Amino acid sequence: MRTSSLIRYAQPVPRYTSYPTAPHFHDGIDHVSYARWLGETDPHKPVSLYLHVPFCDRLCWFCGCHTKQVRRYDPIADYLDALGAEIALAAKALPGRRHVSAIHFGGGSPTVIEPDDIDSLRRKLDSAFDIDPDCEISVEIDPRNATPDKLEAWHRFGMTRASLGVQDFDSDVQRAINRLQSFEQTRVVVEALRDVGVGSINLDILYGLPLQTTETLRRTIDLAVSMRPNRIALFGYAHVPWMKKHQSLIDQNTLPGLAERFDMASFGAAQLAEAGYIPLGIDHFADENDNLSAAAATGKMRRNFQGYTTDEAETLIGLGASSIGNLPQGYVQNAVSVGDYIRRVRAGALATSRGFALSPSDRIIGKLIESLMCNFSFSIADLRRTFGSQVDHLQIEAAAITAEEKDMIDFDGDLFLVKSAARPFVRTIASRFDRYLPTNKARHSTAV
Repeated sequence: MRTSSLIRYAQPVPRYTSYPTAPHFHDGIDHVSYARWLGETDPHKPVSLYLHVPFCDRLCWFCGCHTKQVRRYDPIADYLDALGAEIALAAKALPGRRHVSAIHFGGGSPTVIEPDDIDSLRRKLDSAFDIDPDCEISVEIDPRNATPDKLEAWHRFGMTRASLGVQDFDSDVQRAINRLQSFEQTRVVVEALRDVGVGSINLDILYGLPLQTTETLRRTIDLAVSMRPNRIALFGYAHVPWMKKHQSLIDQNTLPGLAERFDMASFGAAQLAEAGYIPLGIDHFADENDNLSAAAATGKMRRNFQGYTTDEAETLIGLGASSIGNLPQGYVQNAVSVGDYIRRVRAGALATSRGFALSPSDRIIGKLIESLMCNFSFSIADLRRTFGSQVDHLQIEAAAITAEEKDMIDFDGDLFLVKSAARPFVRTIASRFDRYLPTNKARHSTAV
């Protein structure tokens, strides 16, 4: 299929890191609901943790995260005190002392935290949970503030994977997004991480940025590959100034169009494959020895709010302002405002401000969409083994969607398979099964 015939599928749809997606969360789920859900989890199963650090030294204009720029450390110290209190509250609500199989620090920028507070945070977690010796501990690193003493502290913490933001190494693109970060600055941090024993490095690259071209992206990928990271994520920039006001500082006239974005994504993926990286899902690439590659090969790769993961825990506990948790019963999200978050925790309650209780139908469609996002396919027979006859209607639905989109899908009555050329638009295909999207007033970024 030619690019011109595919672009029509680049519709504004969710990224499907959950189902239902976050715009459908509501305030009917509160801290009482969350505490009850935590208390109902299986005490013999491990949990995973996500800790959000909503601060940066400098705000990048492209950023879509819940974060803010700070020039003093006092707000960070106050926040970390509240985070420690929330850790204790969550652990108390759980039945028994729980093992932790995975920890992810995101932001904002976790590297704004000073070394002593990194050490203190590990002690607080150890006092509340049993962190498994082989726990995967992933930390998002900003090379611009990742000083040697901070990297040493994160190493003491137990960091096993570091994820560094790159975006684009072109200086004009960097100025257009207010993020000046040289290749040399990034390379030094990558080498320092390896020197302290971090075994896995991930680099995040964006396409669709202002002033960016296929050529600037090609040069960025060449430089990234020269550092031989274990993974590279090639994300499409989501321009959503109606949600993130600081994105209005980007001149919309300098953004690539849909056809240019599609070319960037296609050429970037081909370049990474040529460099020996295995494509995984819609935007991840990993070397053959990476555990994400192994998980994908065995059908165990999963998708959550942090993207693609090997984390198999059925309970993800979100800690910190705006953090989202995922439990067998549903989703919970903490108060987004740092001030509101701190007030709730200091009052002695979990900071939950909204969430969503899953119905049996939600679980089925959620599993289906996750399979599409991870494997570009789903099997009705596999779903039936998990959910029984509740999935039988999907055979008719899948056949109807296939009849309308024959150029995108193959369906033999059991296996629903997205064709190779249509895989960049799997979000659009997944949206056809989304029961909530037609009533959703939220605006989304395009599916390429």
